[in-house]
Amino acid sequence: MGGVATVRWLVATGLAALLGATALGPSPSPSPGPTPPPNQPPPELDAAEVRRAVDRLDGVVEAAMRRTGVPGVAVAVVHDGKVLHLKGYGVRKAGESAAVDADTVFQLASVSKPIASTVVSGAVGVDGWSRPVAPHVPRFALKDPWVTSHVTVADLFAHRSGLPDHAGDLLEDLGYDREYILSHLRYEPLAPFRASYAYTNFGLTAAAQAVADEKGVPWEKLAEDVLYGPAGMDDTSSRFEDFEKAGDRAWGHVKEGGEWKPEFVRDPDAQSPAGGVSSSARDMAVWLRLQLANGELDGKRIVGADALERTHWPEAVAGPPRAPAARTGFYGLGWNVSYDDAGRLRLSHTGAFALGAHTNVTMLPGEQLGIVVLTNGSPVGVADAVALDFFDIAETGEVSRDWIPLVDAVYQQQADEGRSDTDYARPPGNAAPARDADAYAGTYRSDYYGRAEVVAGDDGTLTLRLGPEPQSYRLAHYDGDVFSFETRGENAVGRTGVTFAADGESFTVEYLDGEGLGTFTRG
Repeated sequence: MGGVATVRWLVATGLAALLGATALGPSPSPSPGPTPPPNQPPPELDAAEVRRAVDRLDGVVEAAMRRTGVPGVAVAVVHDGKVLHLKGYGVRKAGESAAVDADTVFQLASVSKPIASTVVSGAVGVDGWSRPVAPHVPRFALKDPWVTSHVTVADLFAHRSGLPDHAGDLLEDLGYDREYILSHLRYEPLAPFRASYAYTNFGLTAAAQAVADEKGVPWEKLAEDVLYGPAGMDDTSSRFEDFEKAGDRAWGHVKEGGEWKPEFVRDPDAQSPAGGVSSSARDMAVWLRLQLANGELDGKRIVGADALERTHWPEAVAGPPRAPAARTGFYGLGWNVSYDDAGRLRLSHTGAFALGAHTNVTMLPGEQLGIVVLTNGSPVGVADAVALDFFDIAETGEVSRDWIPLVDAVYQQQADEGRSDTDYARPPGNAAPARDADAYAGTYRSDYYGRAEVVAGDDGTLTLRLGPEPQSYRLAHYDGDVFSFETRGENAVGRTGVTFAADGESFTVEYLDGEGLGTFTRG
């Protein structure tokens, strides 16, 4: 992935279909062997089998880093309440010598979601999951008033509200804040409520915000008060400014021209509950211990066991089986829920920022075993592959397949799916001329995306300005009234089209129009 690589991480499809489990969001599962006979519990992993996998972790991580060039990795493994492995590898920032260690703070991306569900469980207990969201979040509404009044915290954490995939993410890219985005979800079309699955950062954020508003504190403070403080997770925060100020932090990297570069800084505060947590491997090991001990930590109750268990139940079908013998992938409350070939419950989540983060957490609660892998590079498969290799080795003694190219291919496929079918960099040889620049210039508006401005330069060039603190995009002529520009941000898709109506009263931005909301009208 070069430059501002583009992936609207389409969870529950790509890797889910490819691997027969859930990934990217849903995380892939290895195939550990024959399924036990009916009514017979799966074979337990003994301490020696776990130790075998731990002993090979250094080699697994170092080999993955050599193959991909990812600058920095941190890994923690917990088994039976003990931290068996806690280590950093590589460097925090390419070109510098500061090493990654167990206390280096990484952005977690969507691994924030199971942390958020832990916070909600601690804040409101089992009953809180069934509470409606709308009364607690000012101006929050969905397109259907009945759905608005009935959608619950659990519905939004399980991605079954009917909102389309990644609803609101493009508003975040344009610079809109959480309040604006949550108040504009009402324009998004809805699929059948509670009968469909689509992964949404801002749907989950709305649910978390409702819980925080009910408690009368900002979400970031609620997370600190309910989880980070009581658990002693001192390097963990839901505020970007805390990550940015950390002395021992990992810089995000993207691959450009074959080299990893710290080109971008991703501020995910708008979707903090869904993707804005930063933490270290040491703190994540604490959280793994708490999860595997049903909400207790060193004999102290942090989160109610019944509320935490509720997050581990399958709530929505995230990855329907693609063949009669294939597995179904499920989503719980901030967790991907699957069952391996031995019948074991597997909880997992992947986090990915195209601008420079890739993380994975995977647990076998019945085995009291979990791993977290943090990396400071855009996704090339490393975080997922390390976790998959680890469980392969623990369960069978061998790695079942070469995971890195398999997983990376899915990331690449998903990135390519967002690109336009039109090659705007090559205008047709018989392209019609554009009208005078002044014919396009003016102020336009979209109910969803807000104000836009087309500015004509003295030299006849056109610039499109979008967002609350306008981002400027130089328009290149393609054909007639069609122009293009290079997209930027987490959800960038390369060059996208801008088509002006024949009457000059409106234009449509191609990559903003996936749900039919990308038309701006003069006024």
